Amino acid sequence: METAFALAVVIGLTLGLLGGGGSVLTVPMLVFWLHVEPKSAIAVSFVVVGLSSLLAMLPHARRRAVCWKSGLFFGAAGMCGAFAGGRAASQISGEALLSLFGLVCLLTGVLMLRRRPGGAANRKPVRLSVCPLQAPYFRLLFDGLLVGGLTGMVGVGGGFLIVPALTLMVGIPMPGAVGTSLLVVVMNALAGLAGYSRHAALDWHLTSVVASGSVCGALIGAWLSVYFKPAWLRALFGGMVTAVAVYTLSQALTWDLLQRGLEWLETPGGAMRAGAGLGLAALLAVLGFWIHRWDPVRWTPAPGD
Repeated sequence: METAFALAVVIGLTLGLLGGGGSVLTVPMLVFWLHVEPKSAIAVSFVVVGLSSLLAMLPHARRRAVCWKSGLFFGAAGMCGAFAGGRAASQISGEALLSLFGLVCLLTGVLMLRRRPGGAANRKPVRLSVCPLQAPYFRLLFDGLLVGGLTGMVGVGGGFLIVPALTLMVGIPMPGAVGTSLLVVVMNALAGLAGYSRHAALDWHLTSVVASGSVCGALIGAWLSVYFKPAWLRALFGGMVTAVAVYTLSQALTWDLLQRGLEWLETPGGAMRAGAGLGLAALLAVLGFWIHRWDPVRWTPAPGD
């Protein structure tokens, strides 16, 4: 248990510093190092990350780096998605969930590491407030449902997806996205745990050990976050998530899993379900593109500018 506690401190440090990534590390640690069954590991991660995020959020709130209006609206939508995703996960094997987990991590890491178009050299720098002047409610509703559904399925509080969603889609600067993400993670973790409660058992002794270590690390990480530049946090977050994605996929995406997937496609209705899933994904992509163009983010200069 000493190893579990030490690793949990590192997980909490990451969560407090970056506003996410705790479950990205918690689930692989429990499954691959401590040999916990995947669905039980996912349930434990909800408890650990939810508690750690709640305590790590307090220093960010004192620095006014939590966008309460955006976070609560995003989180409320995310809770609905996380509960539905947690219930849907009962129909998917643990190996398939880990593979989906790795693929989502990989996409997230790549997006965070990409440079934004139109660099700062082409624009006069303007210091904006951490939170938008008016919350883009339709963006927050759509992104919250989408991110909540994914995080509920793959068993994470969602910070590793929420931070990119708030920065890349909503447009909140990294310092505000980190603090706001912690608020949303708490809400999503509660909803995801409720969805998993009927088909995953919790090891309370292991949960208490990992949670205590994670809380210690989270408080330290939240205190240290003020000393890091936003660009450093963004690069560190993207690099960490990409590394975890590569490791998880190397362990979970096996030839046996691919063979079972091909056999499922050949069953009656398998190909039809796969086609329906692809069609739904395409529909969501089009709907999301339209919503993000129609509901712009409005900013105000920071005080003193």
